[in-house]
Amino acid sequence: MKTKPALLLLLMVGGAEAQEKILDLTAPENYANQPKPGYIVKDNTPVDNAITDLGATLGRVLFYDKRLSRNNTVSCSSCHHQERAFGDLPTASIGVAGTTGRHSMRLVNARFSNERKFFWDERAASAEDQATRPIQDHVEMGFSGTLGDPGFSDLVVKLSAIEEYRVLFQGVFGDATVSEERVGRALAQFVRSLQSFDSKYDAGRAVRNDGQPFPNFTASENNGKQIFLAPPNQGGAGCAGCHQPPEFDIDPNTGNNGVVGSLGGGNDFTNTRSPSLRDMVDRDGNPHGGFMHNASLTTLLAVVNHYDAIPAVVTGLDNRLRQPGPPGTPPQPQRLNLTAQQKTDLVAFLKTLTGNAIYTDGKFTTPFNTDGSLATVVLPRESAAMTFPVNGNNVQMVTLAAKGVPNVGYLFQTSEDMAKWISTPVTAGADGALAMTVPMESVSGKKFYRYAYGVAAD
Repeated sequence: MKTKPALLLLLMVGGAEAQEKILDLTAPENYANQPKPGYIVKDNTPVDNAITDLGATLGRVLFYDKRLSRNNTVSCSSCHHQERAFGDLPTASIGVAGTTGRHSMRLVNARFSNERKFFWDERAASAEDQATRPIQDHVEMGFSGTLGDPGFSDLVVKLSAIEEYRVLFQGVFGDATVSEERVGRALAQFVRSLQSFDSKYDAGRAVRNDGQPFPNFTASENNGKQIFLAPPNQGGAGCAGCHQPPEFDIDPNTGNNGVVGSLGGGNDFTNTRSPSLRDMVDRDGNPHGGFMHNASLTTLLAVVNHYDAIPAVVTGLDNRLRQPGPPGTPPQPQRLNLTAQQKTDLVAFLKTLTGNAIYTDGKFTTPFNTDGSLATVVLPRESAAMTFPVNGNNVQMVTLAAKGVPNVGYLFQTSEDMAKWISTPVTAGADGALAMTVPMESVSGKKFYRYAYGVAAD
């Protein structure tokens, strides 16, 4: 029996153009403890699926992996692009068997909301519930188990055969078992880690409360902020009634907003959720595709015009978008009667909610190389030694320590010629720590030690 090294650290060869991305599982990125402003207090993370660095790393790999689709052509990131605040530019996104029925929702800051339900129509009770539904959709990713599609159990078999997934699931969950629940939990951790709090608004909010003028804002932006905050009966637009700062999340108890057209034709009154208003446009002020579930409003000004004059009182229209009619008549659709300057100011304020890092932060980018490969490190990067005497026999020992992937099995190997190795199984602790103690005299002589990750082979 011998071992076959697997998923080793790949060395860089040639110039920058030849460099590969390396996903280091022994030193994952910081997802669990990202800094956020003290005024951000909403968080829909469940207590039984807190974000962990390795869990979000697994979620990131799953999010960008096209192998999660029936024909290996579509990933979650195919419809949720980092450069679009994890939304999509086309009105309908392209799946394995057609196009989606709604415009892809931006995912940035999805965690920071009182609303725990997901999808435009809130049909998923949580991010964990939402995460695997596109995978099981016949049109989107094709593991539906219907219409000739394979089922999710087939995807489980597919992922279980991929070694980096066995290592990642072992590290996150304590064993290598792949399941729909675990896929959903890991994807939810990554989605909740997508945060953006470095906007012009945040720079102002760090020194002033929302009701005060921000020193870094223009007069137009400050005026737009007041219009956003104030209710209609006080000269404002009442936006904060449904999109509550400083998170700018959606109130869970909203009705629809009067945009009811369906991409498939006809009307759809069930769309009552909204993404965060943060990062609605890019850093140059360009929208990330159309707004609303059908992408029918193409500019921020068009959005403001819609709320300024709601077209009609439709089934399920939010009560905050109605106003009393003449005595004895039904409620009328909202009419704010904003001036052209007020509309300009409100748009100027909405643009201050766009951040910077979310578009470039490496921990949110694809871990895959351009050829689709995934260069992964599961071996310790380096070892450290400590010496101490053993009472009684006065033998000096040395502990060889290293960092691995939590809960993953390694081989502690010794050799006198670096050709033939004697292996002892050892499992990394919950913190990834590896440690083996050997006599100091063997270390000072001609003997070699290493930790190796490998699989048994004939």
